[in-house]
Amino acid sequence: MILAIDIGGTKMAAAHVDEDGAVLSTRRAATPQDADAETLWKTLADLVEPLAPGVTGVGVGCGGPMTWPSGEVSPLNIPGWRDFPLRARLAGRFPGLPVRIHNDAICVAVAEHWRGHGRGVADMLGMVVSTGVGGGLVLGGRLINGGTGNAGHIGHIVVEPDGGPPCGCGGHGCLEAVARGPALTEWALARGWTPGTAAGDGLYREDRAVTGRALAADALAGDPVALAAMRRAGRALGIAIASATHLCDLDLVTIGGGLSQAGEPLFGPLEEALREHARMAFARRLRVLPAALGQEAGLVGAAALVLVGDRY
Repeated sequence: MILAIDIGGTKMAAAHVDEDGAVLSTRRAATPQDADAETLWKTLADLVEPLAPGVTGVGVGCGGPMTWPSGEVSPLNIPGWRDFPLRARLAGRFPGLPVRIHNDAICVAVAEHWRGHGRGVADMLGMVVSTGVGGGLVLGGRLINGGTGNAGHIGHIVVEPDGGPPCGCGGHGCLEAVARGPALTEWALARGWTPGTAAGDGLYREDRAVTGRALAADALAGDPVALAAMRRAGRALGIAIASATHLCDLDLVTIGGGLSQAGEPLFGPLEEALREHARMAFARRLRVLPAALGQEAGLVGAAALVLVGDRY
């Protein structure tokens, strides 16, 4: 039984995951906002404590960047942790057990390859489109880490080189700057979108919040501004995926995260842009699918870092 941990800017999750990838005994807690390093650590320690007895390893997915594989983390969305020795702290709490850590988007990609749509696929990219845009790359059936653990970071492929929006990385026109949820909702609000006007309470229950999921629901309900926002994101994703496919000769791309729930309003423009730009014969075989594992993917992938460490 593995203790799997998934750490994000809004929530922390922990669970037991068995050797078949089944998620058991899940616990969640809100990530403290504007908290210092020790308050964040105490929240995590309190979350995992009831799950600690009997585990045989610890796998962790956390937002980046991080120093990999040593596991000092500096998540962009958790400002209280800068060069925080997360892996070392967990190794101290679980002496003698394997503790492995990787980027949360890479964990989602690993989960999709191990137990999702990617089973049996040799070459794939798993993506997350949410607060940020990240990804993990599997080639020849094995996770590709790169020199610093950042291989597959598709969010910083440039999709709008001339006049594209500024990105948190310091550049401009990156896929993340265009398609991440907060950027997309800001774009829609500036053009008159009112959350929930089209979807009402029938398609989502988030108190008409300004979120990517709300925007996706309104797009499905036919709101013209929400549809335009999804088209903007979908085309950016299609252009970036075409570039990645030409570079890595991929069979499959899976997309998870809040915006992946948008369905045709996102995936239609994505496919259109992909087919415009992926013109080489080998690239045209690519399949793009919504991720199969939903909210549990990060936990499944974190566990796989330990359970199937020879591949991931």
